[in-house]
Amino acid sequence: MTALPTSPECLTMIPREIAAVKDYEQFAKERLNANAWAYLTGGAADEITLHENEKIFESIRLKGRVLRSVAGGNTLVTLFGHTYAHPVLLAPVAYQRLFHPEGERASALGASIMEAGSVVSTLASIKWEDIVSSTAYPSWFQLYFQRNRADTLELVKRAEAAGFKVIVVTVDAPLAGIRNREHRAHFQVPSDISAINLKSSSPNEVMNAHKSIVFDHLMATSPTWNDIEWLVTATTLPVVVKGILDRDDALVAEKCGAAGIIVSNHGGRVIDTLPSTLEALPPIAEALGKRIPILLDGGIRRGSDIFKAIALGASAILIGRPYIYALAAAGALGVAHTLRILREELEVIMAVTGHATLQDIDENCLF
Repeated sequence: MTALPTSPECLTMIPREIAAVKDYEQFAKERLNANAWAYLTGGAADEITLHENEKIFESIRLKGRVLRSVAGGNTLVTLFGHTYAHPVLLAPVAYQRLFHPEGERASALGASIMEAGSVVSTLASIKWEDIVSSTAYPSWFQLYFQRNRADTLELVKRAEAAGFKVIVVTVDAPLAGIRNREHRAHFQVPSDISAINLKSSSPNEVMNAHKSIVFDHLMATSPTWNDIEWLVTATTLPVVVKGILDRDDALVAEKCGAAGIIVSNHGGRVIDTLPSTLEALPPIAEALGKRIPILLDGGIRRGSDIFKAIALGASAILIGRPYIYALAAAGALGVAHTLRILREELEVIMAVTGHATLQDIDENCLF
C-alpha cells in the first residue's frame, strides 16, 4: 500500500510480520504507554464478556460448498441511502489522540482510503469538523445524551452542520463501567488530551451522605425511551440505536422510530457477564426481520467473523480495538491496511463457500 505521512514513532511500511488483524496488537503495545494500553485493552470487572465477544466466533463452523459460480461477486452494502464497498465500519472510540498524534483524523483518512464508513465519538479528541473534512466517505456521529435536552440538541445540530450522515446514539453506557484494569493502572486522560468538542464540565454538586452516587446522582438524569422518540423528531438524520442486546429492546427501538440498531455490549467495557454480541444477534434478527438494518459491534477479528455475523442476521459490522491497534502502530496507513485485510478475507470466504454477494449469505451457510 502507498505510504502515508506518519509520526516518527509509527511504521511507514507494513512489515510482513503483520499478516492478520491481530498481529497489530504487539506493534501497538510497543508504542503505547501503560496508561493508554490499559484504557484500550481493558474491560469491565473480570473481563469475561470482553473475551467472550471474540471466543464465540470459534464455536461456529462454516458450511463448505463447491463448484458454485461467484463471477462478478462483490461485498457492496447499502445503509441509510449510501452504498459502501464493504460491510466494515469503524466503531466510535473516544480520545484517539491517546494512541496517535493525529487521532480521529488519521482514522477517518484510513477509512476513506478503503471506502469505509466511520463513526465519530462525542468524546473525540479532535474537532468534529476537522475529522469529517479528512474523509471523502460518509461519517456518522456517535451521540451521548447530555444532562439536558438543550445541550444534546446543540450537539445534534452541530453534527448536522458538520456533514455527518447518521446519528448513532449510545444507550448502554449511562455511566462508566467498573474497569479494574484501568483502576490498577491509575488511568487518567492526559492534560493535553480532552473531549475537545464538549463544553467544560460544571463543578460536581455536593452529595448528601445518605444518597446514592449512582441512583441519586449519575442516573438521576439518564435518558429513557422518551428521549429516543424526541431525538428522532429533533434531527433530519437517521437515528441508529447502539447498545441493544435484547429482542424486546430492539422492537421498542424500532417503535420509537430508530432507522437501525447496533447489537453491542460496548466492547465488554460497561457490564461484565453480558452475552457476547454474536449470541445476542439471532433472536434480535428474528424479531426485526429485514425491516431495519442491524449492525453488530464486538469481537470481529477475521473475515470469517464478518461472514458469520451476516449469516446470523447482521447487515454490516463495526470494529473498534482492531483499528486502534493499527492506528497506534501505523497511523492512517495501519487503519487502511486493517480494513483491507478484513475485506480480502471476507471475499475469500465468500468465494470459497460459493456466495457472490452479501445478500446470498444466511444461516444456511453455517454448518
